[in-house]
Amino acid sequence: MSATGRLGAAIVLALLGVAIAGDALSPWGFAEQDAAHTLEGPGSAHWMGTDALGRDLWARVAAGARVSLLIAVGSTALALAIGIAWGALAGFVGGRTDAALMRVVDVFYSLPDVLVIVLLTEVLQASLIGVPDLYRRLLALVIALGGVGWVGVARLVRGLVLQAREEPWVEAARALGVGSTRLLLRHVLPNVAGPIAVTAAFRIPAAILAESTVSFIGLGIQPPFSSWGVLAADGFAGLRSFPHLILFPSLAILLTLLGFHLLGEALRERLDPRGQTAA
Repeated sequence: MSATGRLGAAIVLALLGVAIAGDALSPWGFAEQDAAHTLEGPGSAHWMGTDALGRDLWARVAAGARVSLLIAVGSTALALAIGIAWGALAGFVGGRTDAALMRVVDVFYSLPDVLVIVLLTEVLQASLIGVPDLYRRLLALVIALGGVGWVGVARLVRGLVLQAREEPWVEAARALGVGSTRLLLRHVLPNVAGPIAVTAAFRIPAAILAESTVSFIGLGIQPPFSSWGVLAADGFAGLRSFPHLILFPSLAILLTLLGFHLLGEALRERLDPRGQTAA
């Protein structure tokens, strides 16, 4: 792996460590208030400063990493599951089935992502009555983001399967009597797994950014729970007087995007021959 790939992997591993540990990395709980030190800048007691309620910003950024990453990984897994199944079926069967399935994809692809995410989030939150607030919002965001992200995955997988099914080894497997389902699941999909893994690496930061955007406008995770979008929204109001409130959540988002981007590029170099040829 290249030096930039190792840097990306290190950032991602550090992010995972912070997400797993959460506010245990701070002597303060993410909702614990220190009334004597409200809206303080970075210092020895609170090295990222505090918010308007005296809550430790480092504890809230660390706790927000867990929420943001959980949403991103969950929605990416959902997008991959739907997209791989849809695209593989369309590409492998072909004909009218392919045409019908891809028309559905085209319809979804033509819709604005942000609008669809907002609408799905609102509908799902209203539907999940009786579920605790945090879990209701988490589930709604996972489904909404996955419901948008699968479209690109489906188009990619369809193209890969269309290309793979014309390969000589597929014809040889058919001649040996391998069934269509086994051929697709045991031979075709494993041979196109590299580009799919690269896509997953790029989908996770995109989902983190989308979750941050939705939470920033007040439709995602809500206080007192913490996500990077919530923290950025809180900090935006005091941007001029207390810049640390938005600086550190924004840096967390930026480092995450950078880490996954570098890791994705490294995976592309190793796993996706098409990316190497294009480069």
